[in-house]
Amino acid sequence: MGKVIATCTSPEKGTQKRNVHQVTLIEDWGIEGDAHAGKWHRQVSLLSYDRIQEFKERGAQVADGDFGENLVVQGIDFKNLPVGTRFQCNDVILELTQIGKKCHHGCEIFQVMGDCIMPREGVFTKVLHGGVIAEGDELIILKEAGDTNDI
Repeated sequence: MGKVIATCTSPEKGTQKRNVHQVTLIEDWGIEGDAHAGKWHRQVSLLSYDRIQEFKERGAQVADGDFGENLVVQGIDFKNLPVGTRFQCNDVILELTQIGKKCHHGCEIFQVMGDCIMPREGVFTKVLHGGVIAEGDELIILKEAGDTNDI
């Protein structure tokens, strides 16, 4: 079980996201008003708050959304879950579609720190059922890929 710490969006691709405190997710689209929404497999990105804190302890000066993440969640280590894992937060159901990504060259965080956690720690999901997610909401692992139990 995890706790949503921040909900972040950006109106343009290639820019850092900012915490808007509450987002509306649209089925098979993503977050309303976010530049990365669309009919593809990377509609919503998630990053572990705990991994961000570890990165900050190494001297990184980062705020919520700086890695390009939509949801910052405390208590879940996303990178260790298999593709196909499903999450639920309120009415929203997300399905894990990709772990990590290739970092685009010139990432400001990488330039300053010599490292960036999003390429190996961040995960991407598609929206199976829409709804609203706000800071403080609970995110649960509904079903790990390979589980034989139906949702």
